[in-house]
Order: sequence, then C-alpha cells, then structure tokens
Amino acid sequence: MSKALYNIDINDLNLVRKGKVREVFDLGESLLIVATDRISAFDVIMNEPIPEKGKILNQISTYWLNSTKHIINNHLIASDFSDFPDSLSAHKEILSKRSMIVRKAKPLPVEFIVRGYVAGSGWKSYQETGKICGIDIPAGLRKFEKLPEPIFTPSTKADEGHDENISYELCCDIIGKKTTDLLKAISIELYNFGAERLGKSGILLADTKFEFGALETGEIILIDEALTPDSSRLWLEETYQPGEEPQNYDKQILRDYLETLDWDKTPPAPKLPNDVIEKINAKYKEAFFKITGTQFVG
Repeated sequence: MSKALYNIDINDLNLVRKGKVREVFDLGESLLIVATDRISAFDVIMNEPIPEKGKILNQISTYWLNSTKHIINNHLIASDFSDFPDSLSAHKEILSKRSMIVRKAKPLPVEFIVRGYVAGSGWKSYQETGKICGIDIPAGLRKFEKLPEPIFTPSTKADEGHDENISYELCCDIIGKKTTDLLKAISIELYNFGAERLGKSGILLADTKFEFGALETGEIILIDEALTPDSSRLWLEETYQPGEEPQNYDKQILRDYLETLDWDKTPPAPKLPNDVIEKINAKYKEAFFKITGTQFVG
C-alpha cells in the first residue's frame, strides 16, 4: 500500500477548519476540501491512517455529487486537479485525487440522517423504547431488519465528541419547520436514489447522513460528502439476513474490532493492528468498485 496522509502541511494556504477526516482551506471565493487518510470511530480519531482512504472517499463523494444534482444543487466546483487554479500547482502531490474545490456555504447545525434498517443507535433505541428518535416503529423487528419505509432522524453536529440524535421537533426549533420539512423530503429522496442505485450493485444502504449549507442567496445546497462508506452503512445484499451481522462495505470493520477491546470509546484511541488496517483498506477499495463500477487507481 502507498504512503498514507495523516496530517496536511500546506503553509501557504489558510486553514479554516480541521475535522475528523477533512481539512478545509479558504481560497477566497471558494474553499478547498482535502480528505486525509485519518479514520474515526465512535467520534474518536484513530492514531493510524488507512492508506488511500481519502482519495477513495473524495472520488466516491464526487461520483454521488455529480449523480444527484437533479435532486438538489451541491457545492462541488471541481475535483479533477487539472481544473484547479495554477496557484495550487505546487501542491499536486498532496491534493491530487483527494481534494475538491467547493462553493462557500454556511453549514446548517444539524445532520440529516435517513435510516432504512434497524441498526446502530437506532437498534438500541428500538430495544429500549420501541421507537427510533421518537418515531414509532412496528413491534417485533429483528436487528438489521428493513423498516417499512425510510425514516428521518436528525442529529447534532460535533467536530469533537459525540453527535447526539435529536427529535424532529427539536430540529424544527433549531432551523425552522419549513427548512426541516424541505430537507427531510430531500434527504429521503437522496436516500431512495442512492439505495436504488446501490441495489443494482448488490449493496444495501442501511442508513446515511447528509449535510446542507446556505449560500448567500439563501439557496440551500448539499455540502460535505454524500453516500460514502464514512457517512453510510453499506451491506452486502447477497449474504444479508435479518437478525444476523451483515457483511459491511463501511468502517463497521473498525467498530467491530474496537468493540472487542476494553476501551471506553474516549481518547486516546487504541492502536490498530496492521491486519485490521489492511482489511479496512480492502473494503474501501471494494466499495469504490461496487459504487462507481470502476477499479480504484491510487
């Protein structure tokens, strides 16, 4: 595997945000988003990177942003380095294939999650209350079982620490009912579009999250990544059985490994062994092929 990129050292650019995986630079009229090879789980950044993960995620996200413009406009301006301004030419080795130039937008303070199956925190909530994020769910569903229809379950956003599920009502309080209802409908339409397309490649879209931002004009657009293994649960349809652990095309491999450890899910992160890193890398590349229909080339 090629050398991984954990930290970005571009001193002549103005760093405005350092997230768990991505770093954002201000280019004046636009932003430069660079995907590192860092990986997080349970909202904790691991100390070991996954080689080429950033390139894979950046290209998957580009694929989906280009494929969903009929549903909602998004922030993507360019992701092919040949279309980048000459002022970035000195940084080609770092930026090529793992970065995109995007429009500036004010991020909304809520993540828009759509769930099509009972999994993750949704399963825990369902076991305890019979509901998911306050939404009544039919009784008797097994873990990983498909819901009668996709549900919208927003959450708070956190650069550090844990995101928290919130109710529809609280989401309305934060961003307004009109905006909540609009983005709920768009999020479910995006989910259904992604689920249908992934289904043709034998992948089930269990759940996913979307983020939106407002332009100066007031238009709300899709921002950040979309329908990637980092923002979604992706399962292999061929071996899927409700009640049984699915085969994953996301970072569930990492979560499963961490669950075997005596770790309280707070920093510092435990060390990842090489075999786990290699398995995660292979799954990301396999996901790239399943989603885009082409082999990943680093």
